[in-house]
Amino acid sequence: MPAFLTVLNPGWLLIIAGIIAIFLPMRRVRQGITIAAPLVGIMLLVLADQNVNHLTASVLGHDLVLYRVDGLSFVFGLAFLLAALLNAIYAWHTDDRVQDGMALAYAGAAIAATFSGDLMTLFIFWEITAVTSVFMVLAAGTRAAYFASMRYLGIQILSGVLLLAGAAYVYNNTGSLSIRAFVSLSEPGALLIFIALGIKAAFPFMHNWLQDAYPKATVVGAVVLSAFTTKLAVYAFIRMFPGQDALIWIGAVMTVFPVFFAVIENDLRKVLAYSLNNQVGFMICAIGLGTAGVGNALALNGATAHAFVHIMYKGLLFMSMGAVLYRTGTTKASELGGLYRSMPWTALFCIIGAMSISAFPLFSGFVAKSLTMSAVSYEGLTIVWLMLLFASAGVLEHSGIKIPYFAFFGHDSGRRVKEAPFNMLLAMGMGAFICIAVGIPAIIPGLGYEWLYNLLPFREEAMNYQPFTFDHILTQMQLLVLAIFAFVMLKRFGLYPPEKPGTILDTDWVYRKVGFGMAKWLGTVWGKVGPAMTAVFFGISGRAYERIEDAFSPRGELARGALTGAMAIWTAALLGLVLLLGFIAVG
Repeated sequence: MPAFLTVLNPGWLLIIAGIIAIFLPMRRVRQGITIAAPLVGIMLLVLADQNVNHLTASVLGHDLVLYRVDGLSFVFGLAFLLAALLNAIYAWHTDDRVQDGMALAYAGAAIAATFSGDLMTLFIFWEITAVTSVFMVLAAGTRAAYFASMRYLGIQILSGVLLLAGAAYVYNNTGSLSIRAFVSLSEPGALLIFIALGIKAAFPFMHNWLQDAYPKATVVGAVVLSAFTTKLAVYAFIRMFPGQDALIWIGAVMTVFPVFFAVIENDLRKVLAYSLNNQVGFMICAIGLGTAGVGNALALNGATAHAFVHIMYKGLLFMSMGAVLYRTGTTKASELGGLYRSMPWTALFCIIGAMSISAFPLFSGFVAKSLTMSAVSYEGLTIVWLMLLFASAGVLEHSGIKIPYFAFFGHDSGRRVKEAPFNMLLAMGMGAFICIAVGIPAIIPGLGYEWLYNLLPFREEAMNYQPFTFDHILTQMQLLVLAIFAFVMLKRFGLYPPEKPGTILDTDWVYRKVGFGMAKWLGTVWGKVGPAMTAVFFGISGRAYERIEDAFSPRGELARGALTGAMAIWTAALLGLVLLLGFIAVG
């Protein structure tokens, strides 16, 4: 391989290709580039040596690591490149230069950030992901999408600013910008970086930018967004904050709270957005468990494997809902149903994605989630284990059952539409194949969960782990059967929350209702008392100014009289005091 290719970061390749694509008017040539770039990137990554700094630079006295590959970054880089490839195929039927180019550049920025070896390089590509990804929402062209995109951009930029501030503290304290694991959040800069990563990972109370923006994105844009932003944050957490106890509980809460909102949400793409919070919570919880010993290997392998398979099956579910939106113009559960008759392939691929996210045995979610659940069990965290168990049942309810049931089955909406375009079906078929191929034992050489386990950071521990044990399968099947039974009974007796139009505010309620109400009340109060308070203020300040002028101006009382008058005496006294203080300071 030519020498220059060994130092070419695949992320940079995608960014350059994305910029070129924006200015290419020829549709097929442009789309050919968006497909070819990830394929070449995968080749470059596979051929790159691991645990080597392939490209470094010294800028203003700072040593920057621009391209480094190791076991962890390899898995995330490969997942991002595969997602970029599937996204480009999925978007083949569109003709949007800006969206095509920015989607590729966005993927490239996430990949380049993954291979960064220092905080400054990470920050640069961290911010590029924010700027490029916002076009996935803006491209929808609606008023709601515009406001959601501006909120999204502001919050993502804030994350980058906090990351930069944290990096500055780290450099000031250590003299180095190298990315390393923090021992404690009390270290200089650690807390700022932790919050920056938490914003991008959509931690509780920092998460509503996700539910606001993703459902308002374009058909292709929502698929692209689902792959990179939050998983880049997961990668950074694994790299810099493994074993932080706070992450255990933050992750556990993240898995639980979206369940309640997703069950009552009517917009199926917003259901998937809540589900994304839930799934990232499993990864965050596993990262918090990353302490020394066996639990470390299980937990961090679990977080990494879960991120990989989640990128695939969540992308597949967003693709299926995107196809429904493309053909019907809506993803409202109350307006859908019976689409399996006219979109059978899309329905099949959606079911495969649903079974994967629900962690059915022989699907990808099972072999990834088993690692995390085993790590929690190994550490003896009973409450956390029960929270994750409840969240697993919730995933089946809102993503495993609700999504395919209300979109393709349920009541017949009477809609008869065309099947999704071939390129959409091809992308969904490839995603479905990965979901199954990574979830089965190695029946065929090169396939099976062993292929994924062989890529994980703790390879030896991963290869010695067996997910298909009797107790793993029995526990998971009991959980799934119970959740299905609960759904059937709730629907049978009319107790399942009805699908009806509406907007769920979630924690947005705090400032959209309480905050707006408070601001409105203060505006009313100020409208009544403001003029009077302003008049009183100017009256008091005016009289005070007049008294000061009467006393201290050149025509004031202290300036009247001979040279020995009051002003001269006060001036001499003040000068004497200054001289005395100066003498004391020098002495």
